[in-house]
Amino acid sequence: MSEYKLSASLEGHSDDVRAVAFPNTKSIVTASRDATVRIWKQVSSPPPTYDYTISSHGSSFVNAVAYYPPTSEYPEGLVFSGGQDTIIEARQPSKASDDNADAMLLGHGHNVCSIDVCPEGGWVVSGSWDSSARLWRIGNWETDVVFDGHQGSVWAVLAYDKNTVITGCADRMIRIFNTSGKLLKTIKDSRDVVRALCRLPAGHPSGAQFASAGNDGIARLFTLNGDIIGELHGHESFIYSIAAIPSGELVTSGEDRTVRIWRGNQCVQTITHPAISVWSVAVCKETGDIVTGASDRVARIFTKDTSRQADPMVIQQFESAVKESAIPQQQVGDINKEKLPGPEFLKQKSGTKDGQVQMIKEDNGSVTAHTWSSATQEWIAVGTVVDSAGSSGRKTEYLGQDYDYVFDVDIEDGKPPLKLPYNLSQNPYEAATKFINDNELPIGYLDQVANFITQNTQGATIGQTADTQQAAPGSDPWGQERRYRPGEAAAPHPPSIPETRQNVLPQKSYLSIKTANIKVIVKKLTELNEQLVSSGNKEHSYNPPELDALLRFCNYLENTASFPKDPADIETGIQLVMKAALKWPPANRLPGLDLLRLLAAATPVTAQIRFDGQDIIDAVQQSGTFQSPISVNNAMLAIRFFANLFDTPLGGDLAASKFDNILRMVSSATTAVGAPSNRNVTIAATTLYINYAVYFTAQGRAQSAESAEGALQIIEELSKIFTTEKDSEAVYRGLVALGTLVIASGEEVKSAAKEIYELEKILSKVSTSSAGREPRVKGVIGEIRDALR
Repeated sequence: MSEYKLSASLEGHSDDVRAVAFPNTKSIVTASRDATVRIWKQVSSPPPTYDYTISSHGSSFVNAVAYYPPTSEYPEGLVFSGGQDTIIEARQPSKASDDNADAMLLGHGHNVCSIDVCPEGGWVVSGSWDSSARLWRIGNWETDVVFDGHQGSVWAVLAYDKNTVITGCADRMIRIFNTSGKLLKTIKDSRDVVRALCRLPAGHPSGAQFASAGNDGIARLFTLNGDIIGELHGHESFIYSIAAIPSGELVTSGEDRTVRIWRGNQCVQTITHPAISVWSVAVCKETGDIVTGASDRVARIFTKDTSRQADPMVIQQFESAVKESAIPQQQVGDINKEKLPGPEFLKQKSGTKDGQVQMIKEDNGSVTAHTWSSATQEWIAVGTVVDSAGSSGRKTEYLGQDYDYVFDVDIEDGKPPLKLPYNLSQNPYEAATKFINDNELPIGYLDQVANFITQNTQGATIGQTADTQQAAPGSDPWGQERRYRPGEAAAPHPPSIPETRQNVLPQKSYLSIKTANIKVIVKKLTELNEQLVSSGNKEHSYNPPELDALLRFCNYLENTASFPKDPADIETGIQLVMKAALKWPPANRLPGLDLLRLLAAATPVTAQIRFDGQDIIDAVQQSGTFQSPISVNNAMLAIRFFANLFDTPLGGDLAASKFDNILRMVSSATTAVGAPSNRNVTIAATTLYINYAVYFTAQGRAQSAESAEGALQIIEELSKIFTTEKDSEAVYRGLVALGTLVIASGEEVKSAAKEIYELEKILSKVSTSSAGREPRVKGVIGEIRDALR
């Protein structure tokens, strides 16, 4: 039986390759955590070699990619990609170097994690962490249908045919919809999170019509009626991806470092990778070749055709890399070395199935892993088991001090990870709080960072070295590095909360949202200005001297210490920014509003500015940003601007003096009938409400009638948000604002919250929601209830 062998390795990404597509025999598309989508073209053969162009370069992880075949309007087809920034981008392959995509699909409120296409129906379907799937029509680029009812992240979407969409969800359900959004069938046979779906070729021998896979490591075959036809057992951990080969086989990939080929219910080949996770797999419909994307930053093509296979030396190098790779102990669980067989086992015993893993205690005391190949009837070495990644057996020095651990924490994509030092003698919550304060991070990360510390130091006690510590079960689920990425999925078995949890209420410091890529903002501002000039809109466009002055002023935002000393010079720059933020056509205002948001935190002059004879709050209101139909992105940035005003005393006082106006604007974007529901808008709003809560409860204001009235108005707005909001970050921030007002305001506010707004009912509702299961949410609810007693 012919086996798949390596054809080519595609190296160029600087982080995990999370998604792959195989449009045709000569091209590959890959998407990565390095925030790029790359299109690889075959440039020579045999053996095949590839070169890439970067299709898009964003600022966040890209998790999903799909290829839409050529149409009359798009003769090269379209590459769809989506990720952490919630935007789905559509781009023609030859326009990889263009700054602007052919289309930007806006609507998801959280991380986009799956995309599929239906050329026959002329649409694209996507899934997101916002618990929804969306259908988008080609050419229209607006959401045509929202598939609701999911109780968790929609990890997988399948465009089964022009009339049918199938989704796989973190709530363990598979749902079948028609393209009008009607739920046709719910399949409850999955025992864990559903991660992947694929359509089976017509006339598949099993009689099944589609397949699923997920966190329980089992692939399942289903009919559209929901009948389960078969199960494929063999993976040792999560299955992340599944695809059908034209000849009828299936291919899966997962957290156990393997790609597996299935014929019927049997695994007929296992391809181990020198990585921890094989995130994605795709198949070329013409040749049956497969491409994989893995955590070692490499995409690889495998083929059965000997004419397309790599040179024997290259194949040998790949196999050696697998053999020599290190397997963190936490991935294989507890191992009793004394009970493992020695090397002689490999000569005496055969495996029972392809891909079976056997641990061996070598003569030098190390533990090696071997997998059985049915095709060659031999055990193949696939790595050496090592202690917990990052263990050194000694203290680590950081900023002149010794620590038991110094973790890498990925917060901003494209920037080096932040360092989180920790000693076993510390309270995890104290270390997490200090880390968040030192790096000016959102308080929403507190429980996540504390849990990460607990998880990765579980079993360790003061005085132990790393060599004597056991790896935490389920720790470090993302790869070989001891690294935490906020916003990613939780480990399969979350750690318990430390008994000594630090209270977070009342909140006493303002929150601001100040991270930005100034160069990208300025570039977009320049492009849009050129469009205005070319369209003849000279009334609102910048002339060359104005544009030069604006670009110089924007450079100050990268280093606010270099701001002009003369407030008049700063005011001139802010006036130029406000022109783009408030006067340009609404579709073009994003870069101007983004700069205005940064300026609110950067200088008190922003709060003193007059624009068209109005203060800046009235100017925003008159600009139409919050008039129907509301642009959710414009509204989000405007609300962030309001929140950032509190970074300066003058800004906070202005926001307080304009409280009623601001509240009406924000309410129109979050709770008004017909307003678009958007996670980012709600998070911006609840951040603003936290800042108002801090302002109203500050010493000298907490007992005033004005503060009490403002507090009750915010509680009313929050009660509306809690009735519909599912996102845990938005709920958490809303609870922090609510709790701060209840705990730190006067008795009048507390009584009204209990009696008029029925606070206990609100807390009970949140407690029973999906967000209410999070430890940080439970903790804040507990603090509020304690205060009400």
